[in-house]
Amino acid sequence: MKFAVIQFPGSNCDMDMLTAIRDVLGQEADYVPASATSLAGYDAIMLPGGFSFGDYLRTGAIARFTPIMDEVKRLAQSGKLVLGTCNGFQILCESGLLPGSFLPNRDLAFICKKQGLVVENNQSPFSSLYQEGEEITLPIAHGEGNYYCDEATLADLKANGQIIFTYAGKNPNGSTGNIAGITNKAGNVIGLMPHPERAVEEIIAGQDGLKVFQSMVKYFETAGKRA
Repeated sequence: MKFAVIQFPGSNCDMDMLTAIRDVLGQEADYVPASATSLAGYDAIMLPGGFSFGDYLRTGAIARFTPIMDEVKRLAQSGKLVLGTCNGFQILCESGLLPGSFLPNRDLAFICKKQGLVVENNQSPFSSLYQEGEEITLPIAHGEGNYYCDEATLADLKANGQIIFTYAGKNPNGSTGNIAGITNKAGNVIGLMPHPERAVEEIIAGQDGLKVFQSMVKYFETAGKRA
């Protein structure tokens, strides 16, 4: 399986993502600049965290107009797996690949800590190796991680099983419905505010994030090769 790690100006978790895929997962991965126009030959697309274009306008608002995003949208519509973490989640929302938007954290402070999560749906390509209801711990690091959607959208997310991860215990940022990660209706695009790529080895933050990537490989080796 071959992964593309998109590098936007201001990405700062791209190396974490590449290392998790290459060195821990044992799969192929390349950096692809946001100026590129093709993702031919890749089986999954990863949008890493950071501060694309400095977040000077709004998180992800400028990155959505980069050339690579037209290709990401095309491949997402064809069924390819797309994962966006933190700023990548924000870019996916700005691009219309996921519903909702992001606001500053409830307490108007940057949060950087380990956070408990609950696996709400283990039937997605990104969560199949977890148990439903399982509690895991992943790092979070964001200033605008307060996911917002209206009541109708929240009802749809719940009804369609699109809420994959929620925050356990106290909501750290004010996110609607305690949401930490959602997919599109087709289930092949996911946005995660926590950083699974930073929790793939015991020596750093544990291995609770590794199953996100392993689930992707499992999906690709079964159904995903047809996309």
